[in-house]
Amino acid sequence: MLQSLLAEIGPIPWPHALAMAVTMLVAGFVMGFLGFGASIIIVVVASQILGPVAAIPIATLISLPAMAQLLPNAVKHAERRFVIPYGLATFATAPLGVWVLVSVEPALIKIAISVLVLAMVAMLYRGWKPARPLGTVGIVGVGLAASVIQGAAGVGGPPAVAVALSRTGEATVVRANVICALTALSMSSMIPLVWFGLLTPRILIICAVLFPLYSAAIWVGARYFSRGGHGYYRTAALAALAAMGIVTGVLSARDYLGA
Repeated sequence: MLQSLLAEIGPIPWPHALAMAVTMLVAGFVMGFLGFGASIIIVVVASQILGPVAAIPIATLISLPAMAQLLPNAVKHAERRFVIPYGLATFATAPLGVWVLVSVEPALIKIAISVLVLAMVAMLYRGWKPARPLGTVGIVGVGLAASVIQGAAGVGGPPAVAVALSRTGEATVVRANVICALTALSMSSMIPLVWFGLLTPRILIICAVLFPLYSAAIWVGARYFSRGGHGYYRTAALAALAAMGIVTGVLSARDYLGA
């Protein structure tokens, strides 16, 4: 049984396996504390080891059970007028994003991931916020765009984070909005991933092996947030996005120049 599972996964050098394990611990803690950012971390590392076509399904699938840990409490605090139209919009354009993923060269997808992450980081760093609170149409537009980005590059979360951080409210409400929005993104991507045949047995096994590490780290991150970490939420959110953007840019540039 074990041999058949290992054969399905295929050969993965132990440094790569260790890197994936550490990535899940870091991503899980960030997810538990911030309510976002895990997908970007996973996609950045897994794209280098397994390629984007495997990395994005892994990041999407492994986040769903984890979201179940955070979603019940988030629903209690989230703004319905934000998360409902946003969530419904994500299902409309998810197939287009996954189609881009399976149709475009992996090297170009990696560059797209870098550009998109850095663009979102720059937007947040400069303190972008809507001139006036986004209405339903604006929120739906963000959801449509984020879903395409999520399906194609696995980094659709930052648009939701940008809009959520621009809204007034306590850190608990902002974090709840982000968690609900990212849950909708992940759920909307699942059907297209299945349709295009990207959720292979290999992907399922890798997720099953890594999920315990990811889940435990989420619990630690959430405990830190609830025990006083919320006071650092906005600063930590911006710092985390900036770090992710820089790392993604450096790795993508290295791969592109080395090609």
